[in-house]
Amino acid sequence: METYDIREIMTYLPHRYPFLLIDRILALDPGDSVVALKNVTMNEPYFQGHFPGTPVMPGVLILEAMGQAGGVLASVSLPEGLKGRLVYFTSIDKARFRKPVVPGDQLILESKLVNMRSKAVRMTGIAKVDGKKVAEAEFMAVIGES
Repeated sequence: METYDIREIMTYLPHRYPFLLIDRILALDPGDSVVALKNVTMNEPYFQGHFPGTPVMPGVLILEAMGQAGGVLASVSLPEGLKGRLVYFTSIDKARFRKPVVPGDQLILESKLVNMRSKAVRMTGIAKVDGKKVAEAEFMAVIGES
């Protein structure tokens, strides 16, 4: 199992502040799974309007964080001839939100590679806080052209 700090994550994802939504890869098994961490702080710009007085991380950004973790997994799992290409998400299915994510939470993002064929990737994702599932979804992605 591999771990990545933010500098290594940034070599695989084009996202930058304020849209880079994972802080660390805790465990990575290329071709299989990834576990990533997002420290949710009150300094996140989206908390200014979502919701004043009762800040809650928008569900779509939880999905984006899961997708970014999955993007790193897909990138490191690419066959040699496709390495270095970007991963573009094309669909999200069966998204479910179970509990709000608030400032101070540590969001654990688990993505599993279901299959990779040609330039198409299917993954599942689960987000947890304190060991409890807060969100889940299935993702499809394509590998971009060089």
